[in-house]
Amino acid sequence: MAPTLTDVAKRANVALSTASRAFSDPRRLGPETLRKVLAVAQEIGYDPTAGRQTDAAPDPGTSTVAIVVPDIANPIFGAFVKAAQGEVWRGRQTLVLHDTDFAPEREREAIGHLRTKADAIVMCSARLDAEEIIELCGRTPVLLVNREAEGTDCIIADAADGLRQTIDYLAALGHTRIAYVQGSEHSWSNRRRVALVRTLADDAGLELEVLGWQSETVAGGTAAAASVVASGATAAITHNDLVAFGVIKGARALGIEVPTGLSVVGIDDISLAEVSRPSLTSIAVPWARAGSLSLELLGPVLAGDRRLPRKHRLPTQLVVRGSTGPAPAR
Repeated sequence: MAPTLTDVAKRANVALSTASRAFSDPRRLGPETLRKVLAVAQEIGYDPTAGRQTDAAPDPGTSTVAIVVPDIANPIFGAFVKAAQGEVWRGRQTLVLHDTDFAPEREREAIGHLRTKADAIVMCSARLDAEEIIELCGRTPVLLVNREAEGTDCIIADAADGLRQTIDYLAALGHTRIAYVQGSEHSWSNRRRVALVRTLADDAGLELEVLGWQSETVAGGTAAAASVVASGATAAITHNDLVAFGVIKGARALGIEVPTGLSVVGIDDISLAEVSRPSLTSIAVPWARAGSLSLELLGPVLAGDRRLPRKHRLPTQLVVRGSTGPAPAR
């Protein structure tokens, strides 16, 4: 038998009327109560639309969606925002963009400013903890990109497949010792990728050197190049493509050519990866799809239909180019 609204109310320890408001009039509930009810409904599989006839949704054309990114100069966030803008244009909504320059305190300031002015907020690769973001947003719907949390919509670029393909590929090329160049200590995706690459390298019997945190820029990669070379690794995986470009630049300054002396793999597969010299082997992350999907998921919310929170995982894929080759003889 399918779970009912009564089951949700009992499990969440709230009145049936309170549980009902979570789906019919969520702004009348406090943020903690709303998140609790939605999380319970998601956990037990309650479908608030079951048995309900679907009427034409109200016109959300007057809605304002705020997108908060850590660095609009990074091509991945440009691709994300451009795709989201396409969806906003089709829906005749308004998009507001806020760049936080990787600073958690600027994210707090942005949310505090936007939550009373926007109808929904998209937090893309945020530096703050998810729980704090949800609390700061209060009753304003929030969608998290590259962050996983209960009680709100999430879009996650699943790095597992791309990293597994990368480790298998490097092992097949004869690499036995690899380095991983981290991004920011505040990056959720960095922590997840480090955990994944540790497990994958161990399963493949490869030695792994996880290097210290770096700014997620070309300069950060250039600074890390000496540590990569000193580690004795014959291949390096970097937090993103910009860091990979920096590692290649720094290695070349140290007399190490790529890929004959060092193989380098980036993450994101930005457009410059294909035209760089050497062209960059990279794990493709579907940032444009994440941008359009974020607005698709918010569409019903902006139309006044509070649905169960959803988690969408987007696949990643290794794209082999010229920056990787057989392990050099030592």
